[in-house]
Amino acid sequence: MKAVIRTRSLPPLLAALLLAALAVLWPAAPRAGAATTAPGVTSVSEIARALRENPVYVDPAASAHLSRGDADALARRIRNADKPLFVAVLPAGYPTRNLFTDLRTATGVTGLYAVRLGDRFDARADHVVLPRTAVRNLVTSVEGEDAKAQLDDFTDRALATMGGSAPATWGSSDSGGVSTTALVTTAAVLAAGGVGAYTLVRRSRHRRQAEQQAALEKLRVVVDEDITAFGEELDRLDFHPAEPGADDAMRADYERALDAYEQAKTLMAQARHPEDVRAVTQTLEDGRFSLAQLAARRAHRPLPERRPPCFFDPRHGPSVADAPWTPPGGAPRDVPVCAADRVRLAEGRDPVIREVDTDYGRRPYWDAGPAYGPWAGGYFGGGLLPGLLVGTLLGSMMAAPAYAADYGAGYGDFGGYQGGDVSGGDFDSGDFGGDFGGGDFGGGDFGGGGDFGGGGGDFGGGF
Repeated sequence: MKAVIRTRSLPPLLAALLLAALAVLWPAAPRAGAATTAPGVTSVSEIARALRENPVYVDPAASAHLSRGDADALARRIRNADKPLFVAVLPAGYPTRNLFTDLRTATGVTGLYAVRLGDRFDARADHVVLPRTAVRNLVTSVEGEDAKAQLDDFTDRALATMGGSAPATWGSSDSGGVSTTALVTTAAVLAAGGVGAYTLVRRSRHRRQAEQQAALEKLRVVVDEDITAFGEELDRLDFHPAEPGADDAMRADYERALDAYEQAKTLMAQARHPEDVRAVTQTLEDGRFSLAQLAARRAHRPLPERRPPCFFDPRHGPSVADAPWTPPGGAPRDVPVCAADRVRLAEGRDPVIREVDTDYGRRPYWDAGPAYGPWAGGYFGGGLLPGLLVGTLLGSMMAAPAYAADYGAGYGDFGGYQGGDVSGGDFDSGDFGGDFGGGDFGGGDFGGGGDFGGGGGDFGGGF
């Protein structure tokens, strides 16, 4: 029943504000799990309509799997993260044929789509938001969990790695209805000169600062390892400026290497944002090249060409050549390699890869999350980085302009994806096809041939 607000005795300004609040707030977005009006099976278009207003939709027939309170809490986490993650909880008998493709088309927003269907779970994503391998790994990591734990864990892990930004249609309100008290409160906030808006902006700023600080601390561990390794190289060098045979060029190389070591330590101590790390690793790379020059002069060899460091681990020093390499599930590309890794690749062995700690154990740095972009950018600047990282988790994240706001820009042209992109039906259908469940994602993307399940609309191999 609609609330009746009397405005006759109110001051004219407050009355006007209340009427404005009514106009803005009354047609509130449906809450997660709101009932649909269509009889029988809820249509994909109805689900999509709800997802455009709220990141979590729980079908009335599946309400036993996720309570309204849990759905609302999950929706708040997604909205607060400002990521295009869409979650639908549907009954076990819901038709699965072309479900992901149709849902993506009807919703029309570039993002990551997760569906819990009865006791089974699967997800698809536009590749600019999350690579297919990452989607597959995320789904596998939550297999066998109950609905609440599965959706919570999937959401937390996805939000930490996916790119893009939430659609503007979500807004920021959790309310599924508007009371008189809420309207009066809103009017008071408006009359107070936007205090509430300022508070939200400040809260968002504080959250972003906390996320940046956490990213910086991750980087600090890796960069400190790099600085320590470079210091050990200097110790092993066993060079003295006054030693027999030393000349001015050697002493200059050595001096530049020492300066780079000290400057890297100073820059890291002064770093306040993730993007500050780029200057540190760039300085370390300059120092390593100076050491390579010094080694060549002492051995009376030709001076080395200035090349980027070894792609697999910059601590290996400057590369000596480009060699073909194909990451798991990716396309082949030429990467700069050190002499030792060139031999390993030529012999069919694995290169020695730089791994870092993640929530899922040790992973290659290009598969460990967005924070390592500035670290890699210092080593592989000048437009080289995009070609090296294409198809990797880090490369896909850095393709989003929103990435620059959190981790800095200047790593080369990674494309023009806009977060929260309303693309309608114009998307890569190869991103959303394949069977639902069973581990077969049809490439991990939407489309690509059709059914959610193998032929007649099954989920595939099931769980």
